[in-house]
Amino acid sequence: MTAAIHLYRTLTQAASPFLGGVMKRRARAGKEDYGRINERLARNMPRRMPGGTLVWLHGASVGESQLLLELGQRLLEKRPDLLLLFTSQTQTSARLLGPALPDRAIHLMAPLDTPAIARRFIRHWQPDLCIFGEGEFWPNLILEAEKAGAKRALVNGRMTDSSAEGWQKLSGAFQRLVGQFDVVLAADTDTARRLETLLGQPVQSTGNMKSALPPPSASEVETRRLRENFLGTRRCVLAASTHDGEEAVFLDALKGDEDTALIIAPRHPDRGDTIESLLKSRGLPLARRSRGETPTPRTRVLLADTMGEMGLWYRLADSVFLGGGHAEGVGGHNPLEPVRLGRPVVTGPEVFNFATIMDDLEQRGLIRRLKTPKAIGKALLTMDPPAPEALAELNEAADAPMTVTLEALLPLLPEPGLLQ
Repeated sequence: MTAAIHLYRTLTQAASPFLGGVMKRRARAGKEDYGRINERLARNMPRRMPGGTLVWLHGASVGESQLLLELGQRLLEKRPDLLLLFTSQTQTSARLLGPALPDRAIHLMAPLDTPAIARRFIRHWQPDLCIFGEGEFWPNLILEAEKAGAKRALVNGRMTDSSAEGWQKLSGAFQRLVGQFDVVLAADTDTARRLETLLGQPVQSTGNMKSALPPPSASEVETRRLRENFLGTRRCVLAASTHDGEEAVFLDALKGDEDTALIIAPRHPDRGDTIESLLKSRGLPLARRSRGETPTPRTRVLLADTMGEMGLWYRLADSVFLGGGHAEGVGGHNPLEPVRLGRPVVTGPEVFNFATIMDDLEQRGLIRRLKTPKAIGKALLTMDPPAPEALAELNEAADAPMTVTLEALLPLLPEPGLLQ
């Protein structure tokens, strides 16, 4: 054990007596669910189904959770005997995962990473395989899983230059933790290169697994209702997954084009009040989805401050402004969902988290990365839908990262009927 890991374990153990109070304060602030604090402390957990091979899939937030849900479903197709345990860090991911879980799966809020909590969690669930999505490196949980003899895998690994520089100062700790994984797969060649430098061993780049995620679904009845009652004959432009400041960019881009219907679907719906204030300050008639307000042809903006309806908004839109590219430190969002639904997409220039995908899509003529409101507005109102040939080529290549990942993970599982 390196000095850095020893120090981390000492500090997290010292913090343990205070965590109950911290969780309650976070719950009062709306950052935790009171009813799920025990899950964060690995207490009073559901019983583990006796026998069976258990796969634990852990991701931080919505994007990683959706990716791991698709991976888990495909694992079940290959191995129907598996039990799946999903954990995630955010309430938003929990709300999205819950209704979508397959029959042989449960979701828990991720346990806090102290030695005692990690030990309780691993001993209770006895995972055969632990799958960490993208960049979730929690030392105590990783070490307890290793001690218990569980296989460990990093899938769709993503690492920025700044993260790699930070880990370089703790390279011994990184090698001790991730270097012992049974499988390490990177989402892009840049991450693979950074991981190879840190680990001193080859790392395979599978391509981004998010390319294999199906577009979100939507009710045909609701799509038709809103098209008839809200849009009419108007063009519709959607601002999807926006962050603070990006709604203003979007509104500036379409300022003066009064005949276009606008939908704003923020990344974090709890920002609804702030966005409503912005819209009112600009004199824009709006309807707010979270309050059940019904938009009409006289409504300029539908504020879609709800969860789980992005498939509906994409289907109503003629073009999409994708957030995350104008917000400092965010690094963009996955552009594949609207693109695969045939929508022209404009995003900002700061999309380092999806650089490889963005480069590929821009070369195919499927997205544009623009900075100024003037250029964004012109593109949103004039871009043509993706050509069918370009979409067909994209869809053909989309499943490869998931297939390669499954091929790497399946050999780590014990044969059906065999227990470790």
